[in-house]
Parts: sequence; C-alpha cells; structure tokens
Amino acid sequence: MKHATLKQRLTASEEERKLRYEIECSKTAIDAARNHFEHVVDPTLIDCYIYELNAAQLRYQFLLRSFKSWEV
Repeated sequence: MKHATLKQRLTASEEERKLRYEIECSKTAIDAARNHFEHVVDPTLIDCYIYELNAAQLRYQFLLRSFKSWEV
C-alpha cells in the first residue's frame, strides 16, 4: 500500500480498527461463555455453553486468520 491514496489508507485503517474491535469482542464472548459454563449444573445449559464456547473460539480463530492475511 506504498502508493495508496489518502482515501485508500483511511479506509484500510478503518477496516483494521473494525477487525481489531471484532477480535476484542470475540475474546470477551469466549470469556463470558467460559464463565457461564463453569457456573452451571443443568445438563442442557452445559451443552448450550459448550456450543457457545466452541462457536466463539471458531469466530476468534477466523478473525485472527483474517487479520494476519490482511496485514501481509
């Protein structure tokens, strides 16, 4: 992006900011799901939070891969 216009650089900067925000939100979702999982005893809720935790972790991994490929 050496010869990018100012508008292109601002857009790229905004995209990076959004991606970083989504990554932070994903970390929060993982922590929340883990916390809920650790404090429930009902088997249905245990299954629910396992699913929620797995989904949050997959989203986090996807966002990290996106960020790494975007940086290159």
